[in-house]
Amino acid sequence: MFVCGKIFYRKHHLLKQFRTLLNLLMTISIDKDVCLELTSARHADALYDAVDNNREHLSEFLPWVSNMQSASDFLQYVQRCELLYRQREEVSFVIMAGEVAIGRIGLHYMNLQNKNASIGYWLTKDAEGKGIITKSCEKLIAYGFRELGLHRIEIKAAVDNVRSRAIPQKLHFKKEGVLREAELVGGRFLDIVVFSLLRSEWGG
Repeated sequence: MFVCGKIFYRKHHLLKQFRTLLNLLMTISIDKDVCLELTSARHADALYDAVDNNREHLSEFLPWVSNMQSASDFLQYVQRCELLYRQREEVSFVIMAGEVAIGRIGLHYMNLQNKNASIGYWLTKDAEGKGIITKSCEKLIAYGFRELGLHRIEIKAAVDNVRSRAIPQKLHFKKEGVLREAELVGGRFLDIVVFSLLRSEWGG
């Protein structure tokens, strides 16, 4: 009985190590310079640097920027992301340009019972205007519909965030409506536009 227990423990431990290795290797290529790497603790310092160097840019539409005052703050946040991934509630990636973190993107609020999720993203200012988020969304949509079996994916964006709203429009999401004053950012309530795409509408 003790031997069986030891064998079971070793198999379980090896399986856990294998899953960890798979997570570290899970990347999605966007182009020759950019890829998506599954969010992990090793990204905490690079993500903090990206945010710290883009505070004014990111704070306009993201409510959490002021909470990230150190790499330690980001580490706690990333560890929460890892937990949500293990619980199958989120799959999030760091957008990497070579060795530099330039943003994040992910499938959030995943509900595998109802087969839906929401895409969220942010990008450093210098990385904008190169189609990175659009191409990253295309890969994430394909991953969500093909690998996760999702039926519906939504994207929300502030009414005033023209760049962010352009992404779902370009990807043929349907505008469902506006959530009035639904998000508090920098002391002001923002109206949020909701876009969605069903698997049957996806051209992938």
